[in-house]
Amino acid sequence: MSYGDIAKIAGNPRAARQVSRILHSMSVKHQLPWHRVINSRYEISIKDLGGANEQKRLLELEGHSFIGFKLLNPKSDT
Repeated sequence: MSYGDIAKIAGNPRAARQVSRILHSMSVKHQLPWHRVINSRYEISIKDLGGANEQKRLLELEGHSFIGFKLLNPKSDT
């Protein structure tokens, strides 16, 4: 699932950046599965290498595969 997909579901399809900001700022406090959201090109979009590697690691634990930071064969729940 992408940030844009969540924005559409929330009723504002142009709010992908706001979804990203809210998700990353509130994920720890509210235990949100932030790592399951990627950009529309199926890539990890976190600029911080530590955070990007953590997201990749968590997705790999769930059975996802990558080339670099691009998700291969995206599943419908991501």
